[in-house]
Amino acid sequence: MLSRVADSLYWMSRNMERSENNARILSTQLIHMLESSDQRVMDRDWEEILEICASKEEYYERYARLNRDTVIQYITLSPANPNSLQNSIVYARENAKATRDHIPDGLWQLINWFYLDKNAQQDQPMTPQATQNHLKDIIHMSMTSQGIIESTMTRGTSYTFIKIGKWIERAEKTARILNVICEKTLKEKNCTDTENYYYWLTALQIVNAYDSYIKEHPPTMNPKDVLTFLIENQNFPRSIRYCVDHILSAIHNLESGKISHYSEDLFKLLAGIQEEISRTDIVNMSTEELMIFLDTFQNYCHRVSRTFSETYYLVEPVHASH
Repeated sequence: MLSRVADSLYWMSRNMERSENNARILSTQLIHMLESSDQRVMDRDWEEILEICASKEEYYERYARLNRDTVIQYITLSPANPNSLQNSIVYARENAKATRDHIPDGLWQLINWFYLDKNAQQDQPMTPQATQNHLKDIIHMSMTSQGIIESTMTRGTSYTFIKIGKWIERAEKTARILNVICEKTLKEKNCTDTENYYYWLTALQIVNAYDSYIKEHPPTMNPKDVLTFLIENQNFPRSIRYCVDHILSAIHNLESGKISHYSEDLFKLLAGIQEEISRTDIVNMSTEELMIFLDTFQNYCHRVSRTFSETYYLVEPVHASH
């Protein structure tokens, strides 16, 4: 496969996953906004959402203060935000168009139709209800695209690059969410204080993990249990361990089980992350150790993306990281 084709498949997948993740995060925040009566809490929460979905520094370069409506517009439609939902959809469509011979026609039709439909709606006012509907449409479109991929694609090289893109994006996002939320709870009081269950409930909701977590931990909301579930669980498809395991397995398939000189660094990095997760005892870690671990883990996720791109001669675009 040509590297430019692999690159387009990979970034199509990452931007589809990014649009779904950010749409889910913003949708959860809008629901919380209706339920909260504390303006101070809401202002703080919007800053967290900005940190997770975009770049707080880039936002403040353009805007003097944090404003709810401005943040929503920046995350959803702003052309100035490389990680906005609109830009992610544009990038996904461009990459899908470049790989039409390698993806199911139904996938291209879905992405292209969605792009054209949302473009036609751009001039309509974004009321709170319209914004929620827009976010739900993005989540539904992304999940439908995954269904098309799983049900119609042969398990060849094209499929593998798409799946690796999805898992790398998920691992990075989960690490980022945990890092931001743990840092915020630490500033408030203590990262392991169960009084801050609201933050950990939010973490589960925006990762789409609440139902799965509650089935294993009814009816508790212990921060260490949440962290263990989202980092170490080998069976939950949005945990970091699950994503790392499947990236490594997919690369083994790409390389027919062989470790070549050009792929050695990537294999070592992924195996090292697996080992780090296995030997880490989150339950017994101090708050300081936990923060160091989460910082390190987010850096690991960025390194996986960069090393994978270098190994297979993919282009790391300026909008690749938040």
